[in-house]
Amino acid sequence: MFLDKSRYAKIPKDQVTTFAGRKMMAIRLRRLPAPPATPVTVNQNDRLDLLAQRHLGDSTRFWHIADANTKLAARDLVSRVLDTVKIPTS
Repeated sequence: MFLDKSRYAKIPKDQVTTFAGRKMMAIRLRRLPAPPATPVTVNQNDRLDLLAQRHLGDSTRFWHIADANTKLAARDLVSRVLDTVKIPTS
């Protein structure tokens, strides 16, 4: 269902039935830890992958930033200039 290196690879899966009666596999919700984080101000044209590259040294770790913050939609984290985003320090 997921690549071995995916953050979802080791998450337990359940078989669920849709309203239409179709059986599907679904992953369970991940419990998100509250990692130590540093606040960073959002600048014009910032994106999560750019913040991840700048602060974590790896653009593919954008989801670490998304997990460390409380917005439901990850792109909302960088939608307003001068907002603060938490960058995990570990």
